[in-house]
Parts: sequence; C-alpha cells; structure tokens
Amino acid sequence: MNRLGRQICWSGRFGRRRSGFSPTCRAKARPTFNKIFRLFALFCTVVTAVLYSTAHAAQPTEYEVKAAFIHNIVKYVEWPDASRSGASLRLCMLGQSPFGGALDALQGKAVGDRVWEIVLANQQTDLGQCRVLFIAASESDKLGGILEGIKHKAVLTVGDSDGFAERGVMVNFYLEQNKARFEINREAAARGGFRISSQLLKLARIVTGSGGEK
Repeated sequence: MNRLGRQICWSGRFGRRRSGFSPTCRAKARPTFNKIFRLFALFCTVVTAVLYSTAHAAQPTEYEVKAAFIHNIVKYVEWPDASRSGASLRLCMLGQSPFGGALDALQGKAVGDRVWEIVLANQQTDLGQCRVLFIAASESDKLGGILEGIKHKAVLTVGDSDGFAERGVMVNFYLEQNKARFEINREAAARGGFRISSQLLKLARIVTGSGGEK
C-alpha cells in the first residue's frame, strides 16, 4: 500500500461509498504537491518582482528567480545554535558566477531578523565564515575538497549543477520544463547540523549521496 493509504470516495446521488484505488479515487486523493509548489513559486515570483522591479518590465531571468528562491528557502532552514549570532547572513559566491547582477539585489535586504551580505569568494576567503555558499559549476572538479574544507562549519551549500546534490551539496537547483526546481540532500544537511522545515521538504526532490547512500 502506498503512502497515501487506502482511499475511500463518495459518489452517486445516494452517497454510495466506494473504496479502493479506482481512477476517480486517485484523482480526488492526488497529492497536492503541484499546487503547493505553484504557490511557493508564485510567492518567489512576487519576491522577484519586488527585488528586481520586474512587475512592469520583462519576465525575470532564470537567475533572478533562483536568487529569489534562495531568499525564501533560507527562511525554512534552521542553522545550528552556534551560528545564530550576528546581524548579517553572509552568502558567498564561489567560482564563475552565473547570476550576473542578480545577487546584488539581495545585498542588505532583510531575511528574518538578519540582512543579506553578498560576498564574491576567492582563494583568500574563509569559506567557514559564510552562512550560505553557492558553488558554481566551474568548481565541479574541486567540489570534494570544498565540501571537506567546510565539513564542520555551519555553511548551507547551494548549487545548480547536475549531480551536485548526490555529491553532498545540500540544496541544488535544476530545470524541469524550463522552470526552476530544487532538490535537497537531507543527510548532508543533517550532517551539517541543519534542520529543514517539513514544508520545504515537501516541495523538494529528495536525494542521497556522498555518504548518504543506502
């Protein structure tokens, strides 16, 4: 029996009860994932319009949407206790940034009780001081070393490259029918001491890897 359990539906003018997995029952009991994700995406679109003043301009770009997703995703993530101090939430961009100026709009914006601090990381940057680390595709060959270097730090890792989540990146974007979606490596996040809201997990594709395989 699947996770939705055995469905019971009502039909007919006399309210006759029908049990089982008939197509009608399936249609009525279908998970609300798509509806929930559309609401989340709509909220991100509104945030994008506010951040980038696109309400009266062209459609937001892919990376404006992804920046808005990051802005909202972190609201559903709880950092380990030791990392809660400080007024800023530092987002480090490592590698060849695909965002262009999309991240600039986050600079100084409030996120909960903190404000965004956007940093373009280089070889001298202490990545352990980042609270969110976006790892560009250009760093794919170095990914293992990067993750090892921040293994004991409270750094939420984010990417948008195929296979990054399986390799241990906590949140990874992908495109589905030309729309931004995201996947979460729950075990990688748990190893980093992060707690992710069940509401957010319902919207994500869950993957395992980099020590999380079963």
